Amino acid sequence: MQIQDLPYPDPGVPDARSGPRFLWWLFRNQLGGQLKSLAWGLLHFASVAALPFCVGVAVQAVVDRSGSRLALAGGLLALACVGNAVGDTFLHRTAITNWITAAARVQQLLARKAAHLGAALTRRVAAGEVVAVSTGDVEKIGWFVEALSRFTAALVTIVLVCVGLLVYQPALGVVVAVGLPALALAVLPLLPRATRRADTQREKAGRATELASDTVAGLRVLRGIGGEDLFLDRYRSASQEVRHAAVRSARMWSLISAIQVLLPGLLLIAVVWHGVGLAREGRITVGELVTVYSSVMVLTYPLRHFEEIAMAYSFSRPSAKRAAGVLSLERPTDTAGSRAGEVPSGDLYDPRTGLLAPAGRLTAVVCGDPDAAGLLAERLGGHPSEQGPSVLLGGVPLDELPLDSARRAVLVQDKDPVLLSGTLRELLDVPASGAVRPREALAAAQCDDVLAALVQGSLDAADPMDARITERGRSLSGGQRQRLALARSLIADPEALVLDEPTSAVDSHTEARIAHGVRELRAGRTTVVFTSSPLLLDGADRVVFLHDGEAVAVGAHRELVRTEPRYRAVVTRETDEEAAPDSSVALDDALQEKDVLQEKDVLQDDDVLQELEEIEEKA
Repeated sequence: MQIQDLPYPDPGVPDARSGPRFLWWLFRNQLGGQLKSLAWGLLHFASVAALPFCVGVAVQAVVDRSGSRLALAGGLLALACVGNAVGDTFLHRTAITNWITAAARVQQLLARKAAHLGAALTRRVAAGEVVAVSTGDVEKIGWFVEALSRFTAALVTIVLVCVGLLVYQPALGVVVAVGLPALALAVLPLLPRATRRADTQREKAGRATELASDTVAGLRVLRGIGGEDLFLDRYRSASQEVRHAAVRSARMWSLISAIQVLLPGLLLIAVVWHGVGLAREGRITVGELVTVYSSVMVLTYPLRHFEEIAMAYSFSRPSAKRAAGVLSLERPTDTAGSRAGEVPSGDLYDPRTGLLAPAGRLTAVVCGDPDAAGLLAERLGGHPSEQGPSVLLGGVPLDELPLDSARRAVLVQDKDPVLLSGTLRELLDVPASGAVRPREALAAAQCDDVLAALVQGSLDAADPMDARITERGRSLSGGQRQRLALARSLIADPEALVLDEPTSAVDSHTEARIAHGVRELRAGRTTVVFTSSPLLLDGADRVVFLHDGEAVAVGAHRELVRTEPRYRAVVTRETDEEAAPDSSVALDDALQEKDVLQEKDVLQDDDVLQELEEIEEKA
């Protein structure tokens, strides 16, 4: 096991039934590194424990005026120092390797689980919780896994020294053998309280992290409504709660540390007092007294590992519990790919709602409930958040396909797509068929102004593809982020593309251009668009209207406007069910005016923007 072996080709299948089981699974999966750490730890601690014996032999040699024994003591002392140096060096090396290895394995497992669950992850676990687990918690988990082997080495060393003292000098060895276990167990009554305080601190820190994540994600909206101060006060209050919890936890651990210093001192005093009495009576020599005294002093060093392992476990246990909670999540409908790894083609059909998207056509879906539309979009992509019948693509259930095949077949772009930081070239470097070039996708998504803004904001990038995008695309407007995400989806060119409100943040003029571009670029490919925009609906091959979770009407947009009052109410945003009977006629007239503009090819001219907006107002 070496750090250069990371990341693992396969991090394994974790035992996520509980936090302790997960920690034990991590320990077992790097047993080789743990044994190395144990071996070097034994060499280090044994060398440290041998120093008092060498000093005692040297002192007694001086008292007896024996040059040979003094030389022997010097040689043993030098050997112990070399063993101490070598053992400490490689113990540190293997310990850090174990720490990094455990943390990296947990991060790999979390990344694999996030990729496996897809959009369903943040519906079942808060985004801030996932961030907290994948950052701070992995370090604490790695700390305990690494400290376990060092603690074992320290424990074995203490037992061996106690046995050796009993053999070497029984009169004082009994005091040490009885006193050391008492020292190790003295802090046990305090550990439950310290653990509870550490759990409280972790819980409050997790809530503060979630609040910070949500605030940063919605910072643009907060600035728009003037809510920055309100959320700043909330985060300040949450951070103060974390600080108070951390201080209370630190007080308990400082008390435990003080006991770990006080009790060994008392034991040392008892050994010296009893040993001096034995030396006066002539029952032990001066060298034996020095040896036992020095041994007790040196043993305070391995004893500190009892405090460390207790602290590491109390901090890592809630972290391991949270990690196991995330890793135990499963997709509600997952057959582990019982079919061959194929990418089927054909109609996209949802048995639950009756939604049918014919192959090679652009289908628009109108749903009055945005949340229901989002759940349906996830289900169409094979990311259901609850049990139910599987979506069919060409008659093949998506749940029976291997996950990578299902995701190659159907791509879902939700209404809040994420842009990762990096260059535009890296953003658009996604698994794709190769049939759609980036320039074509950017043109269809109407990204000309986005490219110009990126070049203007990047002083060292003449080519827009080399311009850098900040984290989550926060330097761009909502409409610009939405169009870049749409271009990324178009480049992927999946068998079926599902778009959830892809133009909700753009103006009507740009929306009309996007509708035309997407229709042209996706010709002959299955496309499903969840929208209530008349501009997108009028350009669709067919429109499906969902009401109460069922497809209740199918047809052309203009036909549904005239014949389906519920559809008209959603599309025209009517608030009164008994709207004026001529509203559909007015909308139809407006759409006819739009057709005239399209025939004149004036939708490509910015001068008609005002006229187009007037048409939309009529609609």
